[in-house]
Amino acid sequence: MKSKEAIRRLLKKKILLLDGATGTELQKRGMPGGVCPELWCLEHPDVLADIHQAYRQVGSDIVYTCTFGANRYKLAQYGAQQVRETNRELARIARNAVGPRTLVAGDIGPTGHFVEPFGDLPFEEAVAAFSEQVRGLAEGGVDLFVIETMMDIQEARAALLAVKETCPAFTLVTLTYEAGGRTLNGTDPVSALITLQSLGADAVGCNCSTGPEAMLAFIEAMKPYATVPLAAKPNAGLPRLEGEETFFDMDAATFAAHGPAFAAAGVNLLGGCCGTTPEHIRALAGALRDAQPRP
Repeated sequence: MKSKEAIRRLLKKKILLLDGATGTELQKRGMPGGVCPELWCLEHPDVLADIHQAYRQVGSDIVYTCTFGANRYKLAQYGAQQVRETNRELARIARNAVGPRTLVAGDIGPTGHFVEPFGDLPFEEAVAAFSEQVRGLAEGGVDLFVIETMMDIQEARAALLAVKETCPAFTLVTLTYEAGGRTLNGTDPVSALITLQSLGADAVGCNCSTGPEAMLAFIEAMKPYATVPLAAKPNAGLPRLEGEETFFDMDAATFAAHGPAFAAAGVNLLGGCCGTTPEHIRALAGALRDAQPRP
């Protein structure tokens, strides 16, 4: 596991490049609909390793583990109970795939429940559930943690607390905002930033839901108040539904063209979410080649 100070030194030198989408890449490589991605990847580790390697080869400084839904609530929907072991093995696949020079982020996504007082999941139970993931990911050799696609500030707080209580790792928290610039339960980007950085998040930002243009506005709004690095992982444009399939139409060149604007706005970590591919990240790496990070 990398020390917080080592990662902060990297962030002072360059804008760190994150990876792109995993789910759509798995589907391209044969994962059928309706299955649990985490369990499918345990059965097809070479497929997952190939995706991790593809992002490393195009320049990603940080690759996310395929553990977005590897919490007790999501896994239980597929009859699985081995939370810690699942996270540990998926982290090991990522670690072995990218080698020692690329950072591996242990990926923690939502439970699918709202935390009290917005929902029925007690805060302490949410912390306990996330702690299982954190322990398994740490045992699997991750360098840092990313808490992503959070729509509930209470759930983001619970996940952050789980990391802080378990290990002294660098932790990035990204929330998902609707078109109106608020999470599903009404939190705006600046309020989320101030809350999370005061609770000890080492970097804060946004991912999913929107394309680059809308997400750029969120980074611009947060930067004047940020005491920590800011991160963005936009989708490849807005989703388009055809039948039961979702498509993202923004090509790699168009996606990457937004990179310099993100750099100017003060982003410190930048990658792609739904619909982005290794080619999107390769193009983004080229667009950021001369960009310098803003403190």
